[in-house]
Amino acid sequence: MDLYWIPLGAGAALPVVRWSGRLFEGVAALRARRRPENLYHAALEIWLDDVRSTVEMAPAWGSGHGREGVVGEGPVGLRMLGRSRFFRYELRRWRGGIIPDLAEAVDGPTRVTTDSDQTLAVLEAVSSFPRVTWGRDELKTGDMWNSNSLVAWALTHAGVDLSSVSPPRGGRAPGWSAGVVAATR
Repeated sequence: MDLYWIPLGAGAALPVVRWSGRLFEGVAALRARRRPENLYHAALEIWLDDVRSTVEMAPAWGSGHGREGVVGEGPVGLRMLGRSRFFRYELRRWRGGIIPDLAEAVDGPTRVTTDSDQTLAVLEAVSSFPRVTWGRDELKTGDMWNSNSLVAWALTHAGVDLSSVSPPRGGRAPGWSAGVVAATR
């Protein structure tokens, strides 16, 4: 199972994700009195029994690949806005699937496990991922819920050791700790 770090908003036809991410990071850096860093989105490529599957969370409106592999949805920003497809995210566990922006991943893949039981556990966990609001901290983890939360939650839920996993140097993965904390409760 390989983890990829993809720059936030990579390959987007509409750069709203990239712009809003830069704005978010600029404000967060100002508050923390530090330099802004690059933001990353985590995605998984999983091989089990010679079949590739992909796991990621992305906006419901922007995939361009139909609805293949969608196992759930949740709201973005505010729960009530989630009634609109433009304010929803998709959980994707796609057998034979693709990660649209994989070519833009930084630092190549990080092999997180070769254990087939953990790999199967990650795949099974995706559909039971908590559908809380993207961009909020409804679970009181101290971090926002987003695409990084899905990957961190599924890996932690499956017992994968994440002690040596981190985003590329000079970057951050907001939401990662929310997934770890939520999975360990």
